[in-house]
Amino acid sequence: MAQNIFKGLGIALVTPFKADGSVDDDALERLVEYQLQNGADFLCILATTGETPCLTDEEKSHIKNMIVNQVRGRVPILMGCGGNNTAAVVEQLKTGDFQGIDGVLSVCPYYNKPSQEGLYRHFKAISEATKLPVVLYNVPGRTGILMKAETTCRLAHDCDNIVAIKEASGSLELVDEIIKHKPADFDIISGDDALTYPMVASGAVGVISVIGNALPKEFSRMIRLEFNNEYEAARKIHHKFTDLYSLLFVDGNPAGVKALLHEMGFIENVLRLPLVPTRVTTLQKMSEILKGLKL
Repeated sequence: MAQNIFKGLGIALVTPFKADGSVDDDALERLVEYQLQNGADFLCILATTGETPCLTDEEKSHIKNMIVNQVRGRVPILMGCGGNNTAAVVEQLKTGDFQGIDGVLSVCPYYNKPSQEGLYRHFKAISEATKLPVVLYNVPGRTGILMKAETTCRLAHDCDNIVAIKEASGSLELVDEIIKHKPADFDIISGDDALTYPMVASGAVGVISVIGNALPKEFSRMIRLEFNNEYEAARKIHHKFTDLYSLLFVDGNPAGVKALLHEMGFIENVLRLPLVPTRVTTLQKMSEILKGLKL
């Protein structure tokens, strides 16, 4: 079975836009370098937080190539490749440009609500279409369908290149069931910043983080402390961020983290419709917390 290299702090990278709505290459370059210099272990590109559904194919290709050229192998790169049309995802995996990409993140099919058997066959087809490591992505709050632990473990046992799951169901019970029944070389990655501390304590190997875009150094430190069994010190960092976790998502993702990054001087506070910037009141609360953190 392929080994999972996506461990520690992964960044669910945002896509910066200029005031006119075009992709801001300079801001993206600064942001990527900021992650690399402040504890990011891998990057997750062209996924939910990157507003990928609102990017053109040309923009996706440009962003992918730009990041690959900048990273130069310093950390692994996980790229989003999923959808609710199995044949289209398979075709993309067979014909797309994945040069410089170390693995693919594939979300559960959304909107059409397949059965557990449908989920199994969908991901099995994806596994067979690529030699790259595949990380599953279970996020029922977005897709409308929950992939059960039984289905996840079935895929983990049957498909050699399915190496991990980004688990964002919000259920620690489900996470525990996966850990209990999974193969030894299959990993759990947190897909929820607020649950990263308890998930790593339970056996997860890291996180694909939204808050890490803005605060990678401290969030990375929390995870490393847990890896060293220094749970009390890690818990203190976790509690520093408790209020910020909810504020980042109250107006949708990535509206919250883009507002935070704008406040820190990294990017313009611009999103593409149907997403809009976070409310002023939310931004004010985040700004106050950021000052209080003194990071």
